[in-house]
Formats: sequence, C-alpha cells, structure tokens
Amino acid sequence: MRHHSPGKWTVFSLVATGTFMSTLDSSIVNVALPTLMGKLNTTMVTIEWVVLIYLIAFTSLILSFGRLSDIVGRRRVLVFGHLLFTLSSLLCALSPDVGTLIFARALQGTGAAMIMSCSQALIVDAFPETERGRALGTIGTVVAAGLTSGPAIGGFILSHFEWWMIFAVNIPVGFTVAILASRILKGSEADTRRDEPFDLLGGVLIALACGTLFTGLTHAHAWGYTSARVLGLTAIGMALIALFVAHEKRVSHPVVDPELFHERIFRLPVLSAIALYTALFTMVFLMPFYLLFPMGYSEAQVGTVMMIPFALLFVVPPFSGALADRMGSRILCVCGMGILSLALGLLAWPDQVTSFPPIAFKLALAGFGVALFLPPNNTTIMSSVPPRRRGVASSVVGAARNLGMVTGVALAGAVFNHTYTALSGANGLSTYTPAMEAPFLTAFRYALFCGAATAALGSVLAWLRGPGTNGKVEAP
Repeated sequence: MRHHSPGKWTVFSLVATGTFMSTLDSSIVNVALPTLMGKLNTTMVTIEWVVLIYLIAFTSLILSFGRLSDIVGRRRVLVFGHLLFTLSSLLCALSPDVGTLIFARALQGTGAAMIMSCSQALIVDAFPETERGRALGTIGTVVAAGLTSGPAIGGFILSHFEWWMIFAVNIPVGFTVAILASRILKGSEADTRRDEPFDLLGGVLIALACGTLFTGLTHAHAWGYTSARVLGLTAIGMALIALFVAHEKRVSHPVVDPELFHERIFRLPVLSAIALYTALFTMVFLMPFYLLFPMGYSEAQVGTVMMIPFALLFVVPPFSGALADRMGSRILCVCGMGILSLALGLLAWPDQVTSFPPIAFKLALAGFGVALFLPPNNTTIMSSVPPRRRGVASSVVGAARNLGMVTGVALAGAVFNHTYTALSGANGLSTYTPAMEAPFLTAFRYALFCGAATAALGSVLAWLRGPGTNGKVEAP
C-alpha cells in the first residue's frame, strides 16, 4: 500500500507544536502553585498533587500509548491525544475545587503521554536517515523552550489574568493541531494500522508499576527515604515490574518487545539517557538551594541563573544532531556525558562559596554537555528499531527521561539530607543560618559528586554501545 507523504517540515511543525504545548504545561503550573493553593483554599500537601499526578499519569501510560500507536497508527493516537489534552485543559480552567483540578490534570497527563509517545517516531518516519539527527536535535530545542519558558509565561499570565488562563491558553492551540494533524497525516505512513492485538494486561501491569514507583520516589523526601510507605511502594513497584517482564516474555505481541533490549545499540543508549537525566537533575534540584542559602540570591535571581544550562539547549542540539548525521553518535555521546560529569565535579569541588562568573560557566558547561549528548543519543535509539516498533521506541525515550529526572531528585535529596542532617545536628533548611554554611556545602558536594559519578558511568555506557552510526552497528 502506497502512502502519500506530507512535507517533512509540515510534520515537524505539528510535532513541535504538540511537544511545546505538553512540555510547557508540565512547567507552567509550578509557578502557579502558591496562587492555586490560596484560590482553591487547600493545603501544600494537597496542591503538590496538581504537579505529581500529571507526572505519574504521563510516565505510567506513555509506554502503552507508544505500543498502541504502532498498532492503530500514529495519526489516531496523536489526534486523540491533542483532543484529550485540550478538553482536560478546559476542565482544569473550569475546576471549582482542587479535587476536580487534580482529576483534570490526570487526564491532561494522559493526553500528553499520547502526544509524546509518538512524536519522535513521526519525525523519524518523515525525515531521511541523513537528516534525522538535525530534526531530533531541533525538537530538543522545542522541549527546552517549553520547559524554560513555562515559569516566565506562567508568571506573566498570573500577573495580568486569572489563574485559570494558564490552562485556557492550550485550548485554541490544541484543537487547531488536532484538526490539522487529522487532515495532513491522513493516508500517510502515520495512518498505517497493523492487525495485532494490544496487550491489555501488560499495559495495566506497567502502569501500576510506574505509578507505584513514582509515587514513592516523588514523596521520598517528605515521607522519609527509609519510611515504611516509601519502602513498601518501592517493593510493590519492583514486584510489579518483575511480573510485567515475565508476562511480556510469554505473549506474542507485548507492550514493550523484550527483544529490543537484546540489542546493545538500543539498550545502552536508553541506559545512557537514564544516567544523563539522573545526573542532570541532581544539579537542577540542588542548585536553587545553593544559590538561595549560601550565596544569598533572591528567588528572582535564582530563576534567572537556573536558565543558563537550559539556554544551551536552544542553540546546540540542531548542530550536534547535524554532526551526528555525519559522524555517528558514539563520540558525541561520550564527550557530552563526560562534559556533564566534569561540570558537576567542578560545581561540587569548592569547599567555599564562589562568585557568579565561575558558577555561570560551570552551569553553561553542564548545559553544553547535555545538548551535545541528547540529539545523537535519541537518533541512535529511534534508528535502531524497525518502523513497526518506532512508537514503542519513542515512548521508551520519554519514559527514560522521566525516570532519570525523578531518580536524580531522589538521589540528590537522599544524599544531601542524610549528610546535612548528620553534620548540622538534625537541623533542616527551614532553620538555615550562615553558621550552617559548612555542613551545607559538604552535603551539596557529596550529592553533586554522586551526580558526576552517574554521568561518568553514562559516558562508559555510551562508549560500550559500539561504533555505530545512526543506530546501525558497524563492524569494528
């Protein structure tokens, strides 16, 4: 069956718009939490679920939607994802209480999972092999734009409009993209359906496993890393993952084909991606505290400084992606991860507070390493699988990103809190004084050294993938 081929940049525009919208929505809400807490008359413990439920729903369902897009066609999953995301945005805007808002955010996270599960697959389908790195690199810039502009756009909206406008802005964009995607992608390769069943039990098991694990990880700091609730949820999550793996090996059409992970050119880049996001988010989580307490910056100054590493993600990815199209991914990924490890080590090294210029340089170095790594690594993952498995591969990229982010926060929090509590006499940051600078810096250093070690491990994993080019393993 021949398919019509919509222009590659037309497909890119559809994917980029949806990607920007879903990543923007994951960050725009953070700045609104204090306002929402007051307007909806609720507590901090409750309002944090507005953010957490989006993350949990997204991570729990993205793998299943990736597989579903391989079966029913990426066009259908993308269009229904935009429709669900848009309708749930409307429900968010109309929410009369926090319970309704949390429910609507769960639906919004589900819609975002549908959108992101097939985004990179659509790009790989549309672009020839020699241009995929540049295209995926540019999508990386879109992701960075969504994540970094969220707080600024949210702050502007809250300063001039009511809180519900942060959700309402999605509505016209979402409906427009849904209509355009339905028409433009109709009859294209993205409309291909396959006569294969969906593994419902596998989908339920992986959703429960991810939901359980992420609930425990995201609450580990508040509940205590060795509390019964955190340890219990972790044990249940690991047991569900074991059941999921055993089940997937038995069924003929699994949610995630175990054979994909038999290939080192797929398995090792995925593990490298988890290592990268784990290392990066040890820094992203702890740097604001470093800037706020020992360095004495204002909250506005902290927000500005923390944009430095992400600013590199606007500039570098298209170039690193284009370079990967010419020379392959191995060297770029090893260097990118090594640069991140070096940057985290330099941030951790001083045993006293330093001035702004060296901090800015080290943050920029970290951002450069991440930007150098991501496009080649994503290109390798997406090019190493057959077209009928690209939806699953695309969702694995998204799941690896979220797993690494949450793991990085949990790792940094565990190391920092254990060290700081032991050295400061069981004092918390709520009672921080200049006299506690030494224990703070020691705890900060230990946590970032863990991040640097994780990035160094990721560099080794990137090297072990072999001398492949765009996912194709060459003879040594």
